[in-house]
Amino acid sequence: MDISLVRIIILAVVQGVTEFVPVSSSGHLVILARLMELDADIVDVSIVLHAGTLLSILFFYWRRVLRLVGEDRRVIWLLVVGTIPAVFIGLTVKLYFENILSQPLLAGAMLFVTGGILLWANRLKRDDGVAYQEMTYSQSLWIGLCQAFAILPGVSRSGTTICAGLGAGLRRESAATFSFLLAIPAIGGATVLEIKDLASEATASTPIIYLITGAMVSFFVGLISLWWLIKWLERGRLSWFAYWCFFVGSIVLFWQLWPGG
Repeated sequence: MDISLVRIIILAVVQGVTEFVPVSSSGHLVILARLMELDADIVDVSIVLHAGTLLSILFFYWRRVLRLVGEDRRVIWLLVVGTIPAVFIGLTVKLYFENILSQPLLAGAMLFVTGGILLWANRLKRDDGVAYQEMTYSQSLWIGLCQAFAILPGVSRSGTTICAGLGAGLRRESAATFSFLLAIPAIGGATVLEIKDLASEATASTPIIYLITGAMVSFFVGLISLWWLIKWLERGRLSWFAYWCFFVGSIVLFWQLWPGG
């Protein structure tokens, strides 16, 4: 079936919000795609929506990104170390277990995992923690392993990596900053792989104007949700997002496990 512009905008809004708010963008998109019966049509749309949120990060953190080539050059190596687990685990899952990434049942179950992680991290007080520029390579590797775990639908990449940073001793603002800097190679690499696969199989079936509109919507919504998350993180309100994960996860499990669901 052809995907309409209205559906693309809905997906773009969901992507823009959930890419940064720690409730799992992949989980919500998998669930929404199944509800809209878009399983076969969402690949090219997913590429541009992720590209839109990637631009949100670059725009929001452009000063931090520029500092990577100057005074913060050591952070580049921290990002390299943190990205390695996602490369190996991500490619392995994509090659051998890609079908599990589109399962709503798994997404619903993993939302409970995300909620539990957020509740645990909300208890941590990290106002006196270290800055991300001062973290060790082992801390970076630990955060990277948690990011790799978030390849599963329903596991929030932002929530898992921010919580991992807090658990490793980073300040709240530093945990969030490193999480989103780490997202640049992760989302960028995944987007390049998706474009490569799409180009080798067929041309995009969705009108280009629809894709551009979707990218713009996910970009602007992503900026707002990124700013919003930082404010809520500063106030120690990660637990609020946990309750949403439990709510949506319960509905999805009921839907998928109910006979005929």
